[in-house]
Amino acid sequence: MPRSVPSVASRERRRKILKLAKGYFGRRKNVWTVAKNAVEKGLCYAYRDRKQKKREFRSLWIQRINAASRQEGLSYSQFIGKLSKSGISLNRKVLADLALNDPKAFKAVIDKVK
Repeated sequence: MPRSVPSVASRERRRKILKLAKGYFGRRKNVWTVAKNAVEKGLCYAYRDRKQKKREFRSLWIQRINAASRQEGLSYSQFIGKLSKSGISLNRKVLADLALNDPKAFKAVIDKVK
């Protein structure tokens, strides 16, 4: 019975990691141990930042709504409070898009709330 060696599997494993490291700077793209560490760290950041991306976008939407509502004489918290009391159910993403791309529609929402 022929001897089994792991060379094919290990080469494939290394090729997969080096493919993920494509585009990295310096030895991070072509030296196995350096590339392996860089890819592992990059994947950790990717996992973490998928969650952070949601936070950052919500924060951006709030800033845009606040800027647009202050031009109409309301603070963000007053606007959101009156919005929920009036029963208008628009989320922050849609409100921020209206404030940025369609100021007339956003002004109509504020007039409806006031």
